[in-house]
Amino acid sequence: MPEERLRVVLINYTPNPEETIALAGRLCYSPVGVPQLREKMSDEEKKKLLKLLLAGGHHSPLEHANFTFAIEGISRACSHQLVRHRIASYSQQSQRYVSASDFGYIIPPEIAKDDELKASFIEDMRRFVQRYEFYVERLLAKGRDREQAQEDARFVLPNAAETKIVVSMNARELIHASNVRLCLRAQWEIRRLFEAVKKEVAVVAPTIAAYMVPKCDDKILGYCPEGKMSCGLVKTRKPS
Repeated sequence: MPEERLRVVLINYTPNPEETIALAGRLCYSPVGVPQLREKMSDEEKKKLLKLLLAGGHHSPLEHANFTFAIEGISRACSHQLVRHRIASYSQQSQRYVSASDFGYIIPPEIAKDDELKASFIEDMRRFVQRYEFYVERLLAKGRDREQAQEDARFVLPNAAETKIVVSMNARELIHASNVRLCLRAQWEIRRLFEAVKKEVAVVAPTIAAYMVPKCDDKILGYCPEGKMSCGLVKTRKPS
């Protein structure tokens, strides 16, 4: 029953993602096709156009660039938030087909900082395993197969249980999800997740990554839309 750590790896992406977006954006206003545009446009022109598309709100070309991440070391509480971003594809480790008899778990930082709380938390995880195994064994004894036993026993597992998931998003959705999840009001774990996702994207698509910021950033809104729930670090918009 190990405590797990966040791991994010970009395992696949559209080749030349920023060039792909720029060419798609230029095609909308060009009498010639992409092969000619690719030869005609310099790298600097492509980069400049991409920035214009991002700044000007012409975001549909962003959907042509896709990114796939292998994510490990997040809690079920975090993955429940992640999958609410609907314009994406998800493949998640099953608690029905994979035994949780030795499940990993995530300890919230505030609990981890307190030795007494941390020890209590780890003991609670041990108890969850005991109860899980109790239900599995009793259900097996009743003639249920292992998959059926595990799918019922998993109901006692905590939100802290670690999960693994493969996620694919296009650049437009990545930016939107980051705008929401990098906000200081977002839950700490999913904020850390998108910070790690942004680092991976920055290696292959730095201009896209530059827009993966909280929605109050000057590149996005330039003000906080949270009203009375604002963190107070950025000005809010006054009601019109």
